Amino acid sequence: MEAYGKILLIAMPAFLLLVLFEKWYGWRKGKDTVRTMDMISSLTSGVTNVTKDVVGIYLLVLAYPFFLRNLAITEISSTIAVYIIAFVALDFAGYWVHRLQHVTNFFWNGHIVHHSSEDFNLACALRQSISAIVKTFAIFLFPAAILGVPEQVIAVVAPLHLFAQFWYHTQHIGRMGFLETIIVTPSHHRVHHAINPEYIDKNYGQIFIFWDKLFGTFQEEKPDVPPVYGITRPVRTWNPIRINFQHAWLMIKDAWRTRNWKDKFLLWFKPTGYRPADVAEKYPVYKIENVYQFEKYDTRSSTAMATWCWIQVVLVLLFVSYLFGNIALINQLDPTYILWYGAFIFVTIYALTDLMDRNPYAIVWEILRCSIGLGFLIRQEDWFGASTYLAEAKYLIGAYFVLSVMISGWFVYQNRREDVGLVPRVG
Repeated sequence: MEAYGKILLIAMPAFLLLVLFEKWYGWRKGKDTVRTMDMISSLTSGVTNVTKDVVGIYLLVLAYPFFLRNLAITEISSTIAVYIIAFVALDFAGYWVHRLQHVTNFFWNGHIVHHSSEDFNLACALRQSISAIVKTFAIFLFPAAILGVPEQVIAVVAPLHLFAQFWYHTQHIGRMGFLETIIVTPSHHRVHHAINPEYIDKNYGQIFIFWDKLFGTFQEEKPDVPPVYGITRPVRTWNPIRINFQHAWLMIKDAWRTRNWKDKFLLWFKPTGYRPADVAEKYPVYKIENVYQFEKYDTRSSTAMATWCWIQVVLVLLFVSYLFGNIALINQLDPTYILWYGAFIFVTIYALTDLMDRNPYAIVWEILRCSIGLGFLIRQEDWFGASTYLAEAKYLIGAYFVLSVMISGWFVYQNRREDVGLVPRVG
């Protein structure tokens, strides 16, 4: 947990800079593929995912060490060859997990957030799930366990394998020659994120594309078929926490409402998108029929509103960075503080993205999250040991919480007046 937090302290600013660079590059070239609100939604989704992982909110169904103890037919040392074997084994496992997520209703809920952006850019690579708290990944690591790859090697290679999937989420890199036959390229992954009938549910590979060619799921990007991004049942929100559970909530409602008892139990394991016939007829859900004629989700935002959202994003990243960099200290103060801190981050993101959605209840979430923050300050007379770095930290943070409620409340008020037509829309 602590080691992963330290890695993220380096990775997060690096990813943010690359996302901003892509935004600048697209603007410079006259092909801006990054919308501000969509980018913020993606960034906050990434924050929720890494926070969940660092505070340890997950379960292992079948852990790799168990497989290693019981299946290994040999024992190998940690050489360069072992790291290569581990990398390939992780990619093989990743292919099958990814494929399972796309074709099964239940597992799709743990992946939907990654495809929820209607744009395709580096930021959307950061849209990762918080709903998949059950780690089924280990079951696909049979080959590595049989070969006796040490679990310490897997622990080192896994973050590298994950981070290596970031770069190809872009529209600014074309085809890459002979590399197209070996690794996943931006062209391959544009196909994967597309909802065109020709492209949907193709190219599951994470690093190597030959898995798709081997198992029959490969599709080249066609020059005459420009990819259209998103999902066929649009999420229509910037809120990553809502997105994470939207599909699961629909399945729960369908299981409750259907009169078919067989469907109540089996709909979870049916192909992705399946709904019982009686429920689908009575409670229809909007689905994109023509991918070339639909309106992307967007919300009106003034320059002031966008600026405030960016300020909040920067401060969220600072709060998260403090958590990741001081896990040991926070744990010493009180082991439960890490979970409470994680909850604070989640409520912060919920409040911010609800404000981006122009939801009037955003102020309720904002008051809640600032109350939690002020509660921490009152209880500890500090912010998780921050006074050791800056004596005035608690006063600055307290003032920020009070100011944040006031500013967010003002934007909610203004949005409400615009929505009911009392004042002209701005921006």
